[in-house]
Amino acid sequence: MISNPLSRRHFLGTALATATGLTLPRFASAAEKPNSVFNGVRIGCITYSYRSMAKTAEETLKALLDDGLSETELMGGPIQDFAGIKGKATDAEREQQLAKCRELRKMYNDAGVNIHIHKMGFGQSNEEIEFSFLVAKALGCTGVTTERNAILAARVAPFADKHKIWVGFHNHTNNLPEMDKFDSILDLGQYIGFNLDIGHYVAGTKGKSPIPVLEKYHSRITNLHLKDRTADGGNVAWGQGQTPIKEVLQLMKKEKWTFPAEIELEYKIPEGSDAVKEVAKCVQYCKEALA
Repeated sequence: MISNPLSRRHFLGTALATATGLTLPRFASAAEKPNSVFNGVRIGCITYSYRSMAKTAEETLKALLDDGLSETELMGGPIQDFAGIKGKATDAEREQQLAKCRELRKMYNDAGVNIHIHKMGFGQSNEEIEFSFLVAKALGCTGVTTERNAILAARVAPFADKHKIWVGFHNHTNNLPEMDKFDSILDLGQYIGFNLDIGHYVAGTKGKSPIPVLEKYHSRITNLHLKDRTADGGNVAWGQGQTPIKEVLQLMKKEKWTFPAEIELEYKIPEGSDAVKEVAKCVQYCKEALA
């Protein structure tokens, strides 16, 4: 699959920072904007990682910038809050919401952050499914992610084909990609893929490596979720578990795979720390693994 290039638009102006009430990092030049592409590997963060401290789009952007991240999988909460998306809406209201999504995209892109995927959900009706793809386009996304569900995959596949937007189905410990044969969910549409969570894979298989999954399905992977888990189900700080994060990143570097790898902070935040500090540790882990 082809990835969107990182945006290099101008940085946030004084008026935006004043309007949002935040003091966002200021950049003297484009070269000083965040860059979390390490030796060709795109390191991002699913904004679920900041759930303990960032609720709005502006707070979330500040967290990403504080961690030096130029890539993100943006959760639905900040999108819906910023764009006023809630419940049923008229066509005119939907147009206004999409305009706000384009404004959100510009705010992030101007700061140097690429929203490559959103995780807002699809809703129940065809109109809501269509709207989710229109939001993806407005945000500049190459894909959307959701939890693995074959019935949902069959339903959204025609919309994904129409818009040429990927749908990445996320695995937990009990709904893993099939390895004994070609996974049947991928037959449902050419833009149906995997949001492969390598930590959940290790825990769900009692310690098997996710590397064979990447080797088999790399052309259908929208993005990875990076976390460290143990074979017996523990969720631990990176480097303390059995998930081969470093080896996965090195394989991505070697094979020049362009799908992003998202940090997902799920281990318990130590006393005296916070989500931004812990994500920063994970960013440094990735940087050192790819040196």
